[in-house]
Amino acid sequence: MSAVTPPPVTPPPVTPVAGDWTAPPELGRLERRAWMVGLVAAALAAAGFLLDSGQFYRSYLVAWLLWAGVALGCLAVMLLHHLTRGAWGLVVRRVLEAAAGTMPVLALLFVPLLLGLGELYLWARPEQVAADELLRQKAAYLNPAGFIGRAVVYLGIWSFFALALARLSRRQDETGERGLFRRMRVLAAVGLPVYCLLATFASVDWLMSLDPHWYSSIFGVYFVGGHGVSAFAFLIPVALLLSRREPMSGVFQPRHFHDYGKLLLAFVMLWTYFALSQLLIIWSGHLPEEIPWYLARLRGGWQWVALALAGFHFALPFVLLLSRDLKRDARRLAAVAVLLLAMRWVDLYWLAAPSFGHGEHGAHGPLPHWLDPVTAVAVGGVWLAVFAGRLRRSPLLPVNAPGLAEAVAGK
Repeated sequence: MSAVTPPPVTPPPVTPVAGDWTAPPELGRLERRAWMVGLVAAALAAAGFLLDSGQFYRSYLVAWLLWAGVALGCLAVMLLHHLTRGAWGLVVRRVLEAAAGTMPVLALLFVPLLLGLGELYLWARPEQVAADELLRQKAAYLNPAGFIGRAVVYLGIWSFFALALARLSRRQDETGERGLFRRMRVLAAVGLPVYCLLATFASVDWLMSLDPHWYSSIFGVYFVGGHGVSAFAFLIPVALLLSRREPMSGVFQPRHFHDYGKLLLAFVMLWTYFALSQLLIIWSGHLPEEIPWYLARLRGGWQWVALALAGFHFALPFVLLLSRDLKRDARRLAAVAVLLLAMRWVDLYWLAAPSFGHGEHGAHGPLPHWLDPVTAVAVGGVWLAVFAGRLRRSPLLPVNAPGLAEAVAGK
């Protein structure tokens, strides 16, 4: 019996959307201001490094993970958009491309962390490895050379997919070549599972190995779920900003924000499902190699951070995002998104800081340092400046993308 050959993917007809889609001058001002704020905060962070290098590395890790999560989440959403061909993604494709395209800059911003491996990770300290049998058994994987090599692979592959898709999308703008539709879809079909696989390994390297005696088989998908929340928590305020100015003021409609609100709600529920599943499995198992990680985060003051996450990363956004009217109101939806973006920092701080030595197993409780917000602003300012620069240098709509006319039409 001969094999059945599936029909080729045929792109829908292209109806170019006429108009001048040049970015508004406000994006240029945003870029300049972000550079100014980011560089001032970077100078303060450098002074903090001279005063306390260990605290600088700890604060910088959380800050870098926050903004890398936004970029990686936008990369994943962009890959998902190319696979599903959803109209929701066409009007923000340029935002997703600009955010994901910052991966090479984030790779450069990762370099300071490589200088502080010994400050951050027990497995990077030879004396600790020599005194700990478990660390010696894990040394084939958890070692500085392996960590650096894997980080190069992760960041390089993510950068490739982000830049390759953006390049094909720009070429589609210029030529209208129909074959590019299928090429982008094939690239996304490969890129999405690769992203998920690499993000799982990265979660082990960058966060889980802060406490190398602990492990969780669900931590990777928990990490990926957070990226989804970060992406839409960033995308929605940017969409609101663009919707208030020409040329996008007539493009964004309540139904677009309704779609973004539904997707944000889906990722909030996904993040909560993974977080709760991990807690229930480890708590009910009560194994001595697993339970101390949660004990360090559920007592000594850290329980209040956990309650804040339950209330403001899940319960309140969940209740608010159930409202159809709120999801169609761009301003109120953006307020929920900004709250969730702030809670993404809290989540990363809660995951990382108890392993940094704020007392034995975090017993002294959460002790925020002034470098925590400063490094977050420094990395965020530089990242936002690069993002705004990339966004303003391209048309704000992919004018030759199939289905764009339908995506911007209607109510």
